Amino acid sequence: MKYICTRLSIVLFVVVLFSCNNTNSAATTAKNETISDTVIKATVLDSADYDKRLLAMSNGDTTGRWPVKGIYPLPGALLPYNRIVAFYGNLYSKKMGILGELPKDSMLAKLKFELAKWQAADTSLPVIPALHYVAVTAQGAPGKDGMYRLRMPFHQIDTIINWAKEINGLVFVDIQVSHSNVNAEVPLLETYLKMPNVHLGIDPEFSMKNGEVPGTKIGTFNAADINAAVDYLAKLVKQNNLSPKILVVHRFTQGMITGYDQIKKVPEVQVVIDMDGWGSRILKRSTYLRYVYKEPVAFTGFKLFYKNDTKAGDSLFTPSELLRFTPKPVYIQYQ
Repeated sequence: MKYICTRLSIVLFVVVLFSCNNTNSAATTAKNETISDTVIKATVLDSADYDKRLLAMSNGDTTGRWPVKGIYPLPGALLPYNRIVAFYGNLYSKKMGILGELPKDSMLAKLKFELAKWQAADTSLPVIPALHYVAVTAQGAPGKDGMYRLRMPFHQIDTIINWAKEINGLVFVDIQVSHSNVNAEVPLLETYLKMPNVHLGIDPEFSMKNGEVPGTKIGTFNAADINAAVDYLAKLVKQNNLSPKILVVHRFTQGMITGYDQIKKVPEVQVVIDMDGWGSRILKRSTYLRYVYKEPVAFTGFKLFYKNDTKAGDSLFTPSELLRFTPKPVYIQYQ
């Protein structure tokens, strides 16, 4: 079933941006800072406990799909020991998500409110706050290099890093490659990805492999695209003695990800397939079952849209309702 309600978050900015190669960024002095005791790197992984947690996450699935069989992560892995609740957006746009829609203090207060609801719904997992920032945005115009994407200035990402420190949270930098590719875009964010509390998101919706204008068609990533991100993150983890990185891959159609069974499973990276479509509750649940549940990779996420999910009078899924899904999503994103 084709997902009829897509989230085309193309935004054209009329601002002057600094180069992504800005060497005066505060990021160059912050790369060695760590997050709180909640996610301090452990020294030993208890494999029996890890397996038990995966089994609980599978919510009694009897098909053999879940829990996903794979290798154990390096010590210090965040998943499945925590649940992450993130706010998504971009500071230049009030239309791309709650992160840019509300003033900082109001946004952080609302995030804390959602965190409390999730913690109350499932006391077995600590809940970690996160800010999921779109650092490379798809565009409706080609730009000077013809790539139909706009890289955010480092000072914007620095702002998100600083906000996350205030709430002892994680940061996800997200890329919409458009006519570019993962290999070209991810390395430009290396300064941030070396930080222990910064992780990566990649969005197939805006990967336009046949030259289309972003927003006119839903894009796609194959396993090679996703593995390029996995390999890069794994390299950073090894070189910098980091705990495993999380890679969030958005999905709401069959074609957005191809070759799911060829996505690499490595100790350094934990892959989350995030159900990213908006629409009615029935449609969202169906999408989760058809594309996320049936094609298991590792962990799952679920996005909730404050506005688009409720346009037709539906209410947002509650934490208790989503915890009845199979598998239980461990990454929750609000847009």
